[in-house]
Amino acid sequence: MNRYEPEQIEEKWQRVWEDERTFHTPNPPPGTTDDTHWYQLEMLPYPSGDSMHMGHVLNYTMGDVLTHFRRRSGWRVLRPMGWDAFGLPAENAAIREGGHPRDIVERNIAAIRAQMKRLGWVIDWEREVSVNQPTYYRWTQWLFLKFFERGLAYRKEAPVNWCPNDQTVIANEYVVDGRCERCGAEVELRNMTQWFMKITAYADELREYDLPEGGWWPERSKTIQRNWIGRSEGAELLFRVDELDIDIPVFTTRPDTLFGATFFVVAPEHPFVEQHGNEEVREYAKHAGARRAEDRAASEAKTGVFTGHHVINPVNGEQLPVYVADYVLMDYGTGAIMAVPAHDERDHEFADAFGLPIVEVIDEDGVLVNSDGFDGLGVDEAKRAIVESLREQGRGAPAVSYRLRDWSMSRQRYWGCPIPIIYCDDCGIVPVPDEDLPVLLPDIDDYLPKGKAPLASNEEWMRVPCPKCGKEGRREADTMDTFVDSAWYFLRYVDPHNDQAPFERADVDYWLPVSLYIGGIDHLTGHLLYSRFFVKAMNDMGMLGFREPFARLYHQGWVQMGGTKMSKTKGNVTGPAALVDEYGADAVRLTILFMGPADQDKEWSEEGVEGVVRFLRRLWRIVHEVADAAPSDGGEGALTQRAHETIAKVTDDIERRIQFHTPISAVMVLVNELSDDPTTPDARFAAETAVSLIQPYAPHIAEELWQQLGHERLWEHPWPKADPAYLKRDTFELVVQVNGKVRDRLEVDATLPEPELVELALQSEKVRAHLDGKQVQKTIVVPGRLVNLVVG
Repeated sequence: MNRYEPEQIEEKWQRVWEDERTFHTPNPPPGTTDDTHWYQLEMLPYPSGDSMHMGHVLNYTMGDVLTHFRRRSGWRVLRPMGWDAFGLPAENAAIREGGHPRDIVERNIAAIRAQMKRLGWVIDWEREVSVNQPTYYRWTQWLFLKFFERGLAYRKEAPVNWCPNDQTVIANEYVVDGRCERCGAEVELRNMTQWFMKITAYADELREYDLPEGGWWPERSKTIQRNWIGRSEGAELLFRVDELDIDIPVFTTRPDTLFGATFFVVAPEHPFVEQHGNEEVREYAKHAGARRAEDRAASEAKTGVFTGHHVINPVNGEQLPVYVADYVLMDYGTGAIMAVPAHDERDHEFADAFGLPIVEVIDEDGVLVNSDGFDGLGVDEAKRAIVESLREQGRGAPAVSYRLRDWSMSRQRYWGCPIPIIYCDDCGIVPVPDEDLPVLLPDIDDYLPKGKAPLASNEEWMRVPCPKCGKEGRREADTMDTFVDSAWYFLRYVDPHNDQAPFERADVDYWLPVSLYIGGIDHLTGHLLYSRFFVKAMNDMGMLGFREPFARLYHQGWVQMGGTKMSKTKGNVTGPAALVDEYGADAVRLTILFMGPADQDKEWSEEGVEGVVRFLRRLWRIVHEVADAAPSDGGEGALTQRAHETIAKVTDDIERRIQFHTPISAVMVLVNELSDDPTTPDARFAAETAVSLIQPYAPHIAEELWQQLGHERLWEHPWPKADPAYLKRDTFELVVQVNGKVRDRLEVDATLPEPELVELALQSEKVRAHLDGKQVQKTIVVPGRLVNLVVG
């Protein structure tokens, strides 16, 4: 028997797979319809460093296991890979290293691609795309113009988060405690002319999930998106500023409290501040408005500045002083509120801090008081009556408001997709004609941020004839937010070499929606929402035959180091390269998935690798012993039943539960039992089963051992099926938990009803020791598996 030498084995099989194009999946012939195609996808990586970290290894290995499983279960599986190579992470990496972003990302892509191949992942590299390639961003620009034609892309002045160090607009996701997450500088609020995507046009539809049959998103994920979008029914009221001859609209769900309004507050981002605020007001707003909305809303200390102006309460004509304060958010309503301190906690705190009056207008019975002609009305009736009264005066009307705001998608940075727009003094905003796409990003030496878009300094590139009149125009100098690139990349994978269109509709309609999308929960209010918006809009344009991009969504847990999520930005990362060199790819793949439930956070430690290596060596030794000693015709015995039970568990855990650590444990148990006597009549069947089931996790050693057992090409071999006859048992192992932690395991009669299972669990001495006399508040029984006792 040869020694287990992972490097030699892995190199051998990777060469075979590459030479045979094993993992290439062509598009089916036109008109093909079937129910056995699967699009497996994990979020594409930023190539801002020259190595993956173990969080990437977790995600892509999960996808790999699922891909192998589906392929061997008879599915046609598409699994591509690409690179989110534009944007701030890549540009900042280039600045740190003193090179050009293009050179840096191409070097990093080559390095990461080599790591991915060394890990033996099932990836169709013939579909590889990178968003910074002109062949890709030509179609990003084309799509932008289609959105522009339909009014879904537009330009306006708006307050933005500005990082004075990076000299660019910062998305809300990258502002933490009022500072830029990437560089730590204090973020400021600035009014700038920006390009926006009109995602609010789909606000209602984005709250619903038009998933295909069998599709699912975690309820938590839907709730997060729905809360981000928000939806409130109420009224929009007009408050007059006489000295400025303007009206300020306010959205409120509580028009019944109007008579209790004693002051008025606008958010730091509100246009009123820039247009009518004095220096003190604008300085306050610049810093206060740059803090994240969550931090501002949660702050106990109330701060603000009086603007020197007053509004008129439309129900009683009273003058209300106007403040700017950070506890009011532009994300809600119109960014201005009528403050009712008697009936709103935050308003009350502000009133206390600034010595403002408090007037109660609803008594403890829910009836209006101190409200002139509306006294005595209940809350609901008063809402209708007051809004109707203001509607008749032209000062209010029923309205629906959303928390969601349009997507600010232009950036004052160099490394991004150029926006295909030309400005002409005579013609205004002019789209670049399709035949002139792509607008290539020019090579420039000095791309460091200087407070304006770096492209604006490149006069040769900026000056261009107007496509309409031929006079001199100027290009748009901003580049696109990289979330635009990633809002449609999963469509390009399907038809990556098409030079006539972004994709062929028949092909995307065949493969999409993506069957299972794996990625972080932190992308719900960014990438995942933008992608859904893009697909809905493109469906309305007739480009697609579906309205949701991702049929199923799975969020992995974070791989942590030092108690925090691994992140290149934070510098707390460790990569797979050294581990693969020392232990082999199969060992690294198994280790990352054996650490615990894939959807829970886990602290990375290299200590687990050696245990996995010992298992692989044991598997190697035992299978060789079986191949040499066990009879080939076989027979039935205890191992036969264990093998079928293992097949059933591994299949269910991967396919239904999407869990990866428990299948490994199940195979280990089978191998342990096989090791007791590798010469029994059913030892060969057990060995073949173990090798077959471990193949998605450790494909290299599995292929080698499969060959040793006298077979070929395990990656094409059908996934094993459990025989139900072997799954019927007179007894089963009952797992007993207390508050979710395993405290005992009992072998029990398989026919026992649930009450008797609970009684046996309560009688366990190990369990009683953990109950410690406490009352059992809830009992959870999973038939045939476990009893969980929940105590206070």
